[in-house]
Amino acid sequence: MGRPRIKDVAEYAGVSAKTVSNVLNDYEHVSERTRTAVREAIDALGYRVNIAGRQLRRGRTGVIALAVPELDISYFAELAKHVMAEAERRGRTTLLLETGGRREKELAAVQGFDAQFTDGVVLSPLALQPRDLQDRDTRLPLVLLGECNLPGSADHVAIDNVAAAREATAHLLARGRRRVAVVGGDL
Repeated sequence: MGRPRIKDVAEYAGVSAKTVSNVLNDYEHVSERTRTAVREAIDALGYRVNIAGRQLRRGRTGVIALAVPELDISYFAELAKHVMAEAERRGRTTLLLETGGRREKELAAVQGFDAQFTDGVVLSPLALQPRDLQDRDTRLPLVLLGECNLPGSADHVAIDNVAAAREATAHLLARGRRRVAVVGGDL
């Protein structure tokens, strides 16, 4: 016998396939006796939910992509850790891609990797150009992170650099520092 199906569980438990589905989806209007019979049938047959089938019916994959320039930079490693934890908390899986800041990899992320296996993409771009977002498929949610200035059809999460610089400078001045300098960054 192949992999057990809902139909097999239903037959074993003496209920309908819909009742098995109701138990699997934790539908509240199933008697405890029926719920127990279905769970025993699931255990006896070794039934496992077909995740791909469930996702296909729902029109979602349960996977989000996180594309960052370099994972060996602590900021991006920490970001990945938190995105993955939040995705897991919400029952999602995170696909992690290191772009190396290369435009072709960032474009692949924006385009959903030419496949339908992600529900959305979180991207920290370095090489994308504004024109790269003009013809993208807006059905795939895209969130851009960081300092990129790419107006268009994507949400963007960044900090207020002016306010952050003001706060950092005020902190140093409050500590008695008088010679404050900025190192790095775009001017």
